[in-house]
Amino acid sequence: MYRIHDCIDTVRQHYPNADVDLIYKAYVFAAKVHGGHTRLSGEPYLYHPIEVAMTLANMKMDVFTVTTGLLHDVLEDTETSPAELTELFGAEVTQLVEGLTKISKFKFPSREEYQAENLRKMMLAIAKDVRVLIVKLADRLHNVRTLNFAKEEHQKRVAQETLDIYAPWRIVWDLG
Repeated sequence: MYRIHDCIDTVRQHYPNADVDLIYKAYVFAAKVHGGHTRLSGEPYLYHPIEVAMTLANMKMDVFTVTTGLLHDVLEDTETSPAELTELFGAEVTQLVEGLTKISKFKFPSREEYQAENLRKMMLAIAKDVRVLIVKLADRLHNVRTLNFAKEEHQKRVAQETLDIYAPWRIVWDLG
């Protein structure tokens, strides 16, 4: 289990002059808005965004991408608004987080249509900035690593979705 200082130290190793204050600010904010939330494992929810951010830091991603890793679920899972996110972290981080945020306010006739619309939205965001895909893959990696805490039906659905949608990106990953 990583701590935020591990993440910041890793970013500094790759970018000695990086302004890591934004990462620390995102960590404090995520801790505040996710406070009291837990994962299925019973661990504090904050461990998940730290793991995602650490994966991104190990991939030598920039400060904005690592910050996005810490904040990737705040629009979807908390009362945080895009305007508040922009005020605190800037338009670049907000655009990345919005690209990762599922469409949850609309009703769809089926789960398949809902998933298709979420995928379409994410593809449009990736076309604007490939870092959306990189953060999403880091998020999915940690989610798959912790699937053992979910019910078997959920495990199978996520595993199949990962194979169908995310695994093909391995080709893109290997080319990069």
